[in-house]
Amino acid sequence: MGNLVRTALVTGSTDGIGKETAKGLLRKGLRVIVHGRSAASVARAVDELAASGEAAALEGWACDLSSLAEVRARGAELLARHPRLDVLLHNAGVYANRRAVTVDGFELTFAVSHLAPFLLTHTLLPALRAAAPARVILVSSQVHQGAGVNWSDLQLSRGYSAYGAYGQAKLCNVLFANGLAARFAPETLTANSLHPGVVTTKLLRGFGMGSGPDSLEEGARTSIHLATSPEVALVTGRYFARSQEATCSREARSTETRERLWTLSEELTEIRY
Repeated sequence: MGNLVRTALVTGSTDGIGKETAKGLLRKGLRVIVHGRSAASVARAVDELAASGEAAALEGWACDLSSLAEVRARGAELLARHPRLDVLLHNAGVYANRRAVTVDGFELTFAVSHLAPFLLTHTLLPALRAAAPARVILVSSQVHQGAGVNWSDLQLSRGYSAYGAYGQAKLCNVLFANGLAARFAPETLTANSLHPGVVTTKLLRGFGMGSGPDSLEEGARTSIHLATSPEVALVTGRYFARSQEATCSREARSTETRERLWTLSEELTEIRY
């Protein structure tokens, strides 16, 4: 890799754990691409992070992850600007108390937390290959442990539950990471998922919880570890908590579930890896 500065894209990094993760990666010497839904929120976050004196290593990228067309178009623009990407850290997620449907007709939580990462990773794959071994990281949650994939009603059109939608999406994060790990040699790219802890964020307040026991710094720590530590350079297809390998759910380890979700995701995003 020589003296090349490593570049990381952190989705959902205009506030909360994502912003703290971006800050930590900057301190580790990486160039960070800050992502948010709007150009205004991205600009604010970049300005705040630049106050640390790392402005030259910062860039903003606005993209509405609820629109697959925008993910394709904006992802292609990003690929043209960055033909090499060392770390793709999927941190963005939503917790929708009421069922919402995207412009593509998908349930919002599933679209933003799973379909967008699936499509964006595919779009940026040439840049990840160019940086081999690149690292793809999915921020999941311990909530995936009690979840399943509702194959008969994937878009949760009947009896919607915010917690159920979130759990299904977080399970999909682990399954997607494991699916990537099964398809690429670790010398090309590694793919891992993680539980960040229970941190006081907008998302946690959506659960109806006022605060969590973990700080933002603790919430970002495992993501930063997976993005930068030499110890996990060639570790792939694993699930982490508190920077240590942990055990994901039996459903998350199911090859049948993983492959069924992968095939369906290719159909829904109209791509093939």
